[in-house]
Amino acid sequence: MEKTEYKIYDNFLDKEDFQTIKNLMESETFPWYYIADVSHVGQSERDHRNYFYMIHYFYDGSMPKSNHIHQLKPLLDKLKAKSFIRIKGNLYPNFQENEPDEPHIDYDFSHKAAIFYLNNNNGPTILEDQTEIECKENRLLLFDGSKPHDSKYCTDAPYRLNININFF
Repeated sequence: MEKTEYKIYDNFLDKEDFQTIKNLMESETFPWYYIADVSHVGQSERDHRNYFYMIHYFYDGSMPKSNHIHQLKPLLDKLKAKSFIRIKGNLYPNFQENEPDEPHIDYDFSHKAAIFYLNNNNGPTILEDQTEIECKENRLLLFDGSKPHDSKYCTDAPYRLNININFF
């Protein structure tokens, strides 16, 4: 298998901008929505009803879906995207199992994907060539979102928290 191309940027945002986004998404008033199937491709080897995650759509298609999108401005400006496809927050609860999810693609056409990690935990992102990218707060991972990837649930933190951005 050929090596997956990706880039990692640690300390992507300055501390103040990072903390503003993290505080927003960890606040008691931030709206999260239940999704029953993490990868949306179906779980064949385990009962996926016990494995869910929470999402918050900031942007989808051609329009904002959240009143909070303006608070992501420092992150989005730094990406220098030509246009966005989707921006969503992901909160994966700790299920006490460090199991991988099913590999999936974000969209079946060539585009850039960014994962911006908001907390440290042992639930890595797994790229097509099985490279594991550690979840480290204020880290940005860039890769081709049309290539298979997945993640593992964390066991050493209450949750795995990130923002997934698909763009051109």
